[in-house]
Amino acid sequence: MSLPLEGLSAIVTGAGRGLGRAEALELSRLGAAVVVNDYGRPGRDGSGETSAAPAEEVAAEIRAEGGRAVSHVGDIADFDTARRLVELAVSTFGKLDILVNNAGILRDRMVFSMSEAEWDSVVRVHLKGHFNTTHFASVHWRERSKAAGGPVYGRIVNTSSEAFLAGSAGQPNYAAAKGGIVGLTTSTALALAKYGVTANVICPRARTRMTADVFAAVPEFRSGTEPGDGQLDPLAPEHVSPLVGYLASPAAARVNGQLLVVHGGMVAVVERPRVAAKFDSAKETFSYDELDALLSPYYEDRPANETFAAAEVLALRRD
Repeated sequence: MSLPLEGLSAIVTGAGRGLGRAEALELSRLGAAVVVNDYGRPGRDGSGETSAAPAEEVAAEIRAEGGRAVSHVGDIADFDTARRLVELAVSTFGKLDILVNNAGILRDRMVFSMSEAEWDSVVRVHLKGHFNTTHFASVHWRERSKAAGGPVYGRIVNTSSEAFLAGSAGQPNYAAAKGGIVGLTTSTALALAKYGVTANVICPRARTRMTADVFAAVPEFRSGTEPGDGQLDPLAPEHVSPLVGYLASPAAARVNGQLLVVHGGMVAVVERPRVAAKFDSAKETFSYDELDALLSPYYEDRPANETFAAAEVLALRRD
């Protein structure tokens, strides 16, 4: 019996560790040939010396399991590097079918303390990095579609965060970049649908090098409350990777422009924002007094806990 992704090729960015590694391994187990991209810098803020080791170790792990994989070391936030990454997939495997954008860094700071460089660096890696690879992959698929005279196979899986959904007080750069990725994904989904390409975005919750201290601050996720030997950590990246494999597969052909939250054996499909209340002016336009009379009571009557806080999101139970 053939595997779901047999004959397909994939790029996974930030795949040297954590979520990206788990996703690259999952795509390979489902039959895809994989380009494992990672910049190889040890610091979660993007600091340290560039190393080929993380990407090559994952590629070697895939090959040891009988799969096909090559490694790529580079900063996908650099436009030319992203171009060369897509070219590597095409030259090595004949075409590109799947793009999983996962690479990112953190430089946390409250908005009143954040420097311009801390803002720019995080937005650059997350948002521009997603755009760069998406741009060159979309050019590839559009050209193939024109040559074929019809749709081709293409899948994009982007990575956002619950920090975008609920806010994160110490991460204005990260939350903004992750929100931008959602907008990029929905726009891409509309633009590329006629070429046979889908684009979806996930908000994963997983214990990785980037999030270790975040979950350490939540009692139920601290070490000491984690599973024992032989049990899978509820925050293991392996809970996330099967969804990425599904979204990359032919089975997900009708899933496009969607946002899904995933962690610990749970997948939630997030609706697009809906109007909560609507007010019409009595005359041609509103006056200050009229707005005060309409909106102030509305917000006064809303429960104080109706606005999400980051800590509340992290504390959500699977129910």
